[in-house]
Amino acid sequence: MKQIFTIRHGETDNNKVGIMQGRGLDASINETGKLQAEAIRDALKPIQVGKIIASSLVRTHETVQPLANERNLSIEKYSELDELDFGEFEGKVFMDFENEIMALHDQWVSGKVDVSPHGGESPQQAFDRANGKVMEVLESTKEENIVFMIHGRLTRILLSEWLGLGLKNMHKIEHQNGAINHLTWHEGKFEAVELNKTEHLVELV
Repeated sequence: MKQIFTIRHGETDNNKVGIMQGRGLDASINETGKLQAEAIRDALKPIQVGKIIASSLVRTHETVQPLANERNLSIEKYSELDELDFGEFEGKVFMDFENEIMALHDQWVSGKVDVSPHGGESPQQAFDRANGKVMEVLESTKEENIVFMIHGRLTRILLSEWLGLGLKNMHKIEHQNGAINHLTWHEGKFEAVELNKTEHLVELV
């Protein structure tokens, strides 16, 4: 049985002001994000982490670097674990395009998870690429405790499928910057141990 920890990266300035930040924006974490990175490192002290995986985007590298430094582990980086590509909405303020974005959201909730924003990708496409890489890692590694430092929407996409909710219910998966999800993986099945763990972030609010 493997213990899986999927973690959303620390806060960026784009997160702070509500800018749509997907695969196309490679932003660094801000000062709050750096504090969250240290809190994540400390929260995982009891865990004998054997492998650290991240997306190809710098905000995930910066968030997991304190943990990697403490454990003397390298960070394996894969573009398949990048955030959903929001296409035409990348870099736009959410409130300026709320109607268009909510219309897309409504299509996803109705089950049309193969619909993508113009110039972007659908939840189904993002799941297929990311899940394929996660399965490759899980099936090929001997380490039992694995950290995946990823992204907010991708967390919703992966966990909704892994836990049997389906992509149309991905909006029900709660997450925030620096939150930790703990799952087990055994014989091809995921089970939730603790989702959206944020106790380590309380003092940062």
